[in-house]
Amino acid sequence: MGLMTGKRGIIVGLANNKSIAWGIAQQLHEAGAEIAYTYLNEALEKRVRPLATSLGAKIILPCDVQDEAQQTAVFAELEKQWGKIDFVVHAVAFANREDLKNPFSQTSREGFQLALDVSAYSLVSMTRAALPIMNEGGSIVTMSYLGAMRAIPGYNIMGVAKAALEASVRYLAAELGPQKIRVNAISAGPIKTLAASGVGNFNEKLRVMEARSPLKRTITQEEVGKASVYLLSDLASGVTGEIHYVDGGFSIAEG
Repeated sequence: MGLMTGKRGIIVGLANNKSIAWGIAQQLHEAGAEIAYTYLNEALEKRVRPLATSLGAKIILPCDVQDEAQQTAVFAELEKQWGKIDFVVHAVAFANREDLKNPFSQTSREGFQLALDVSAYSLVSMTRAALPIMNEGGSIVTMSYLGAMRAIPGYNIMGVAKAALEASVRYLAAELGPQKIRVNAISAGPIKTLAASGVGNFNEKLRVMEARSPLKRTITQEEVGKASVYLLSDLASGVTGEIHYVDGGFSIAEG
């Protein structure tokens, strides 16, 4: 019997086998969870579906987080097939490449709105869609980064979006606590993912992480996955509204 045996939930944001969401999926599966997955479009479906089916997934659905109707449809399908769910993993973020590369003061209004919508507001809209079918004791986890609290070179608009995401975690946790639903974020250290490729000087960030971390190495997908299992399981039944750092001590070492 694993920590998540008998638990059902959904992961939104899996893109490929380098995704942080993939590390989470593997650990949740190993812990006994039954998982549904979403994909953004047909191109990503070709990557997501083989990964999801390799872990025994039976529910794989399209979901653009900017489309409220699609989000509603996803959770309606989960209700139809499962009735209730126990967890949601929100691993979605996006910003235009030019808004990451340009000086922050040059961020376009459209780019600002897009980054905040996809990376932060989607947690709010997804939570709203999930609430009617979430069991008491349910858990929601999202992904953040140190750039939410410190100015990280090259992170720019995404840092502002992650700050909004972390604030949203606290407000949602305060609101949903009486319903026995927990909301937390994991702030992972730098990991080579598809999304990370758009961040300037990313390899330098990895080098700094290795040099300054007490562990003297970068963090792994597996370790983020293990932290996620903890926050999604009953082991963390008293933990909500927290930003959980899984970064080898990078945030401490730099401070």
